[in-house]
Amino acid sequence: MLPKLEFLPTLPSLLFEPKVPYIPRDLSWIQFNERVLNEAKDPSNPISDRLKFLGITASNLDEFFMIRFDSSERRESVLESVAEFVAQQSEVLEGLTSELESTGFTVLKSEESLEGEGWNLFETEIFPHLMAPEVYASNHLSSLENLQAAILFEEGRWIKIPKTIPWIFKRETRIYFLEDLLMNFLSGPSLKPLGLIRLTRNGDVAIDLGVEDPESIPDRVRSGLGKRDLGRAVRLQYTGNIGESILGRFAKALRLSPNQVFISNGAFSLSSLLKFSQVFEVKPGTQFESLIPDNFNDLTKIFSAIRSRDILLHHPYDSFEAYIRFIQAACEDTKVLSIEQTVYRIDSLSPVIESLKKAALTKRVRVVIELRARFDELNNLRLSDELHKAGVEVCFGFGKLKLHAKIALITREEEGGGIIRYTHLSTGNYHSATARLYTDLAILTANQDIGQDARVFFDAVTAGLIPTGFKTLLGAPIKLHRRLLALIRTEAEAARRGESAHIVAKVNALIDEEVIAELYLASQAGVKIDLIVRGACSLIPGVVGLSDQIRVISIVDRFLEHSRIYYFGSSKKMYLSSADWMPRNFFSRLELAFPVLDSKIFEYIESVLIPIYLSDVVKARELTPQGTWKKRSKEGAKLSYYGDLKKILSGRSVRSQIVFEELAKSKYAFTPLSLPRS
Repeated sequence: MLPKLEFLPTLPSLLFEPKVPYIPRDLSWIQFNERVLNEAKDPSNPISDRLKFLGITASNLDEFFMIRFDSSERRESVLESVAEFVAQQSEVLEGLTSELESTGFTVLKSEESLEGEGWNLFETEIFPHLMAPEVYASNHLSSLENLQAAILFEEGRWIKIPKTIPWIFKRETRIYFLEDLLMNFLSGPSLKPLGLIRLTRNGDVAIDLGVEDPESIPDRVRSGLGKRDLGRAVRLQYTGNIGESILGRFAKALRLSPNQVFISNGAFSLSSLLKFSQVFEVKPGTQFESLIPDNFNDLTKIFSAIRSRDILLHHPYDSFEAYIRFIQAACEDTKVLSIEQTVYRIDSLSPVIESLKKAALTKRVRVVIELRARFDELNNLRLSDELHKAGVEVCFGFGKLKLHAKIALITREEEGGGIIRYTHLSTGNYHSATARLYTDLAILTANQDIGQDARVFFDAVTAGLIPTGFKTLLGAPIKLHRRLLALIRTEAEAARRGESAHIVAKVNALIDEEVIAELYLASQAGVKIDLIVRGACSLIPGVVGLSDQIRVISIVDRFLEHSRIYYFGSSKKMYLSSADWMPRNFFSRLELAFPVLDSKIFEYIESVLIPIYLSDVVKARELTPQGTWKKRSKEGAKLSYYGDLKKILSGRSVRSQIVFEELAKSKYAFTPLSLPRS
């Protein structure tokens, strides 16, 4: 039995009818976005990174309202927190605008400063895309699409702004915001602009694909996407001098509470800063080159390299090019019989696509595409059409389950007629752009038990069945959740016997109540538990008698932490996975967790990678028993390191992502990955 809530006298505002002591997901998610905003505030970060982080907070908030808000159980608390957060965003933007001026850029906002080039911008790149002003009434708001803006005029008219017009323009060192150009140049004797509004609609489109008619799946997805642009209103933003009476009428017509109407000072669409931040030149010496494994420069040697040992890839420190060359080698190798892989997100210009299309002329190529990957649906629909026309066998996720597993399987006929299966398993998507921005882990292996499981997986999924009967892999929705609970209990049993027991989990989110309850019980049994949770974490660590053996950290840095690791010390079990510890991953998705079977890779992750993450005191934040996040101290992060790493890291304030970059540059010197392998 878990202790009662009397153990948590400081947390009443965070708890909401939990079965276990639990921080509500949405409030914890807002705390995560605050950690991202802290990076935008941090003067030690380059100005380009700070603009990027501010843009990420806005993009995150857009997605939160589109996907999460309608199902939130604590709307009022969430809206209060969001209002405070939006005010902070405006303050950060104001500070960054001033800093841009000090770096040689000029942000032009006033009517006088916009004359000349600003007018030319408006005349050539904005005005031709605008419709004539229309008379508006509250009931006209139904025509405003999701994330679309409109400029309002005193005369009771408006102009809807096409979503294709960018919100930020740069001309050499001069920067223009769209709303300033609109407010200044759409003004005249008969048009007096009041300000702009921007509407957010619920975009959580649920599409049950069924399995009766696979040919109809693309059409079903296309028809479902139309609902996203005209879903129920969930947020109204405004800027300028729009009166309360107008805003009140709009809120009533849209069935929004007053708290769902937000003033947006400064740039109206901060998410545009994500793209804008890329205009800054990278200083010489600050860009690192990802490592490509030995033997991957020659495509003919890749399969023998994988046969000799499993290969671990830690992106972006290890280049995503290794996976691309693995697929290209398979496409060009005449001994390869078939190529199969899943697609959740992939960039449309990936060289892998062209290689697969060419390979389909001479061998079996099968791609399983999840058409419902949120916000990538249209790209995946185009991709499925393109591959199908090239002769690739295209299959789709099915029913209500989204296909989220990341796996590729190459079947090759070796010398003497034997069949060898080569498998690539990853925690991240097959997307070269995000592979440069996200940290993920992948393994290339010729282990035949894993290869056979991969065969079972593809045969089942393409037949519209949930895969079962794995020897080594753990799959959701059938086994993953149940097996994780059992592994946690095994660590607890070891601790009760007086044995050393340790659990480490690195995930993007931890909100599953059953898993949290088991972790609490394991803590009470004496298991040391380290959790690295990037986003929402509903578990409360460090509470005496409940979770005093649990430590939770979150790392927000240049790269988005995206890898998932499950480690169980007394069992000597370790899995990497595409799945977070959330009910949707356990029960609503087709997921895979794959074991780390190579002894050197296991040793590297256990004694190098995990300790480095847990030693981060620069970008890591720690969750307190009060449910708040604080910066870590060096004393709270002291750990033992593998071999000579102790000398290298001793006395440093560890920033994990920088250390991983250094390890890749050194080709993993002083680690188990640098040692000869049998």
